[in-house]
Amino acid sequence: MARERVGTGDRRRASEYERAGLQAYNDWDIDRAIQSFRAAVNVAPNEPQYVLYLAQALARSGDFDQALRALADFIRLEPDSPLTDRFQQLFASGMDDVEQLLTNRMTSSRMSIEEIGAAIQMWLEYRIALGGQVLVVRKPETWAAALDYTVRKVNLRPATRRDLAKLYGVAETTLLERHENLVTALDVMPCDYRYFTGEENPLDKLVEAAELLRQLETRFREG
Repeated sequence: MARERVGTGDRRRASEYERAGLQAYNDWDIDRAIQSFRAAVNVAPNEPQYVLYLAQALARSGDFDQALRALADFIRLEPDSPLTDRFQQLFASGMDDVEQLLTNRMTSSRMSIEEIGAAIQMWLEYRIALGGQVLVVRKPETWAAALDYTVRKVNLRPATRRDLAKLYGVAETTLLERHENLVTALDVMPCDYRYFTGEENPLDKLVEAAELLRQLETRFREG
């Protein structure tokens, strides 16, 4: 596909927006990251990397519809990219092998439909969050096991790598490696709001305690 050339000044502006967006993304200032990446795309609409960054930020914000639209633009710009096959799978109406395994094994383990949904959401977001990195799925069981294990840990369910490895028929070391891949790429934390399904999230108490401490410190410093 022939692309319009972008002037030197526009390339510099787009690059500045890109740097600002990446910094904001790493700082979890997602609104600012989206704004910066949108600005980069507006200045250089035919640069696929900026569109991919925008998709990653939109996915992290939970706006998966817009993230998929951005990925569709990436596919249009880079139809021959090795990433295209992975992203095209996100538009499929049926479940892939990993999602089918998750649904079957988590259901047999009496996990809630909300927790199964959280694992599937995590898999969707992970495939977007990887961006330009290559995803290898030689054995779907390893990824399904890691997703199940990670969602259980987030939701404070008793879970051991040994039990999950046995449930999915995978090695503990591989399960741990995939779990760490998920945690790193998605910046997952205990009781993560994106994947926690309980009615009361313990993090809420931490937020309330932090706000109370801030108020007490303010009153302490008042004359």
